[in-house]
Amino acid sequence: MKWWEQLKTFLREVSAETKKVTWPSRDETLATTVVVIAASFIFGIFLYLCDLVFLNAVKWLIKVLS
Repeated sequence: MKWWEQLKTFLREVSAETKKVTWPSRDETLATTVVVIAASFIFGIFLYLCDLVFLNAVKWLIKVLS
């Protein structure tokens, strides 16, 4: 049952590494969440505006070429 010993060793090492992790505080987690949500909205608006520009450019190009 070599795999059983390897599994136990792996889980022991995972547990040891997890204890070394510096977990963020509640305030840090909240701040980074707000930044991610704000950045998502900003990029979403930017991509929407780019889509409108390209849509109108393609419509204009089709109109000119036909």
